[in-house]
Amino acid sequence: MKATIILMVIGSVLASSCCKEGTGGNVTIAATIKHHSTIIQSHVNYPDTVFVKFDANKLPGTNASDFDTFFVGEAGEDHVHIHGLKCGSYFFYAAGMDSSGPYRVTGGIPFKIKHKDRDESVSIDIPVTE
Repeated sequence: MKATIILMVIGSVLASSCCKEGTGGNVTIAATIKHHSTIIQSHVNYPDTVFVKFDANKLPGTNASDFDTFFVGEAGEDHVHIHGLKCGSYFFYAAGMDSSGPYRVTGGIPFKIKHKDRDESVSIDIPVTE
């Protein structure tokens, strides 16, 4: 009987510390898109967009259908709010318009949200190129 209770307690502790990627969490990320260290601002006609792949550490492809969800920046802002994520591994792929060209810029990075950061706000930079 004691062994069963101990196993149940250990199981519940392990289950509560696991990370399952996806939405429905409390993590908010402010993702700044940078082209050669220059911040890309979101435009009315071409808003910055960050595509998110769950449980990934490399680019799954460049089509919207290759990703699990996406977040669109607000015009004039210098970052995209990615909200409601759980802890776990993600790949963020960003697209924006560099108005100095003008030309479309894209790029991405893997990012891991740790269990201890599951209720936090985090700022990251996503590097992009032409």
